[in-house]
Amino acid sequence: MSTQLPNDQTLLEIIRIQTEIVKAGMDLGAVMALITEHSQKLTHADGAVIEICEGDEMVYRATSGIANPQLGLRISRTGSLSGRCVAEASIMYCADARTDDRVDRRACEAVGLLSMIVVPLMYRDDVVGVLKVLSKQVDAFDTNNQFILKMMSELVAASMFHAARFETNELYFHATHDAMTGLANRSLFFDRLRVSMARSIRHNESIAILNLDMDGLKSINDLFGHRAGDAAIKEFARRIESIVRETDTVARFGGDEFMILLNKVGDRAGAEKHIHRLFDKIHAPFEFESNSLTIDASIGLAIFPEDGKTIEDLIEKSDRAMYQQKRSKKTTGIYLKVRN
Repeated sequence: MSTQLPNDQTLLEIIRIQTEIVKAGMDLGAVMALITEHSQKLTHADGAVIEICEGDEMVYRATSGIANPQLGLRISRTGSLSGRCVAEASIMYCADARTDDRVDRRACEAVGLLSMIVVPLMYRDDVVGVLKVLSKQVDAFDTNNQFILKMMSELVAASMFHAARFETNELYFHATHDAMTGLANRSLFFDRLRVSMARSIRHNESIAILNLDMDGLKSINDLFGHRAGDAAIKEFARRIESIVRETDTVARFGGDEFMILLNKVGDRAGAEKHIHRLFDKIHAPFEFESNSLTIDASIGLAIFPEDGKTIEDLIEKSDRAMYQQKRSKKTTGIYLKVRN
C-alpha cells in the first residue's frame, strides 16, 4: 500500500458529506447508505459495505457498487477479515483475496472483490461493525484511501451515537428500521428474504414479495405540502402493517416505495388474496387538517421460486408487475376532498 495523503478537495468533500449527514437526521439506515456511496466514490473503489455485528455473524447493512446484490448477506465473524477487524479493533488491508488466509473467500467471490480496506466502527467503547471499500483489482488502495475511510467511519460513529445514545439493541433497531415509519428498511428486508428463501427450499414452500408504490403522493405534496405527504406515508405504512401476519415483513424502501415479504403463501391464489385485503385496507379516507384524503397503491407480485430463483429476479418481476398495474390505471389513485 503506497503512502499518500488526501488533498484539500477531498477534505472539503468530506465536510460537505458531513453536512449532508446532518440533513439526514436520525435515520441511521439512510446515513449508512450515504456513507457507503461516498466512501466508494472518494476512494475510487468498485463498492463499499457497512457490516454490523450480530452475534457470531457480520451482516451487510448498507452497500454500494458491486456489493449491492449482497445487501443483507451474513458471514461468520470467525474466518473473515471483518471479524478480525472487530476482534482487534484495528484497520485491516487485503491486497489479494485469492491468497490472503484471513478472508472469507466464498464471500469475496460472491461479491467479486480482490482487494479491500476494512475499518472498525466504534459505538461508545465497543466495535459494533466495520466500514470497508472493495476493488475488483489487486492491491488497489493506498494510505490516502485508508485515511479517508477512517474519517468516514468516524462520521458513521457520530451518527450511531446520536441515533442510539444508550443501548446497543437500540442501535440495531435504528440500523435496520426506517426512521419515519418504524418499518423494516431495505437491509433488514433483504436479510429476512434470504432467510425465507433458504427455508422455502428446505421445506418446499412458496413465499411471495409484494412491491407497493403509493399513487399520487406528488399530488398531495403539491396541493397540501410535505407535511401532508409525510402524514400520508405514515398512514399508508400503518395500514399495511396492520393487516399482515406476524411472520411477514413490511419494509419501506424509501420515498413512496414499500415491500412486503409473505411467508408460506401456498400458491399464487393465496398471495393474490393478500393483495385484495391490502387494497381494501389501504383505500379508505383519512383526515389531515380538515382535508379528507384517500390513499391508493399499485402492487406487483412475485412468487419464489416460480417467478425467479434469485433476489434480483424476484425484485425485477415484482417491479414490472407493479408498473404494469400503475400504467393500466386511469386515475392517479389519490382522491382529495377539501372541506370548506
